[in-house]
Amino acid sequence: MNYKVSLLMSQFVTHNVKHFIVSKPEGFSVVPGQGVELAIDRPGLSSEGRPFTPTGLADDRVLEFTIKGYADHPGVTRALHQLEPGAELLMSEPFGTISYQGPGVFIAGGAGITPFLAILRSLARAGDLGGQTLIFSNKTPRDVICEKELRHLLGERCILTCTGTDAPGYAHRRVDRAFLEEKIQDFKQQKFYVCGPPPFIEAVNGALSQLGARTESLVFER
Repeated sequence: MNYKVSLLMSQFVTHNVKHFIVSKPEGFSVVPGQGVELAIDRPGLSSEGRPFTPTGLADDRVLEFTIKGYADHPGVTRALHQLEPGAELLMSEPFGTISYQGPGVFIAGGAGITPFLAILRSLARAGDLGGQTLIFSNKTPRDVICEKELRHLLGERCILTCTGTDAPGYAHRRVDRAFLEEKIQDFKQQKFYVCGPPPFIEAVNGALSQLGARTESLVFER
């Protein structure tokens, strides 16, 4: 780990997802979409690092993380959710292959939205959201991270799906080949940004390729 940072505050944004605000080391910089490894600076925990994506703007004076906790699964995320302000964390240098490479479709499953939050917020500040679309899949409406913000930023180009329930304002569909073919007109001239659980990434990338997307147009964590 390269840095020691302090937890300044945390708050819930959904029933199981928290925003964490931590101090930002002097000289630290991150490209929107990149991740870092975080560990809790306590005996028995300092060696248990996990990757998380800063979700704030690159020039913010603090770092923001949006992290899902798993109450029934012992580990780093559950321990993070139990921390109080003032706790010390260890943080690595940024890494990752997800970065903005041009207008396109962002396709996220669950907590896979986090690298896209940083990118979309950066594009919003620059006034470059016009060519972007978001397809965001969750189990239920209560699982949708930053829903109001995303709907505000993208309007009708924010397409939300719920696989576990049928609710007004959400497509009760899985993000499969048929759904992508229905929602996307151009598969050859734009980028596709994909993030979520590994089976989700594999299935979406496979469907996009079958529909004509070029391999070099697929941006995901490799």
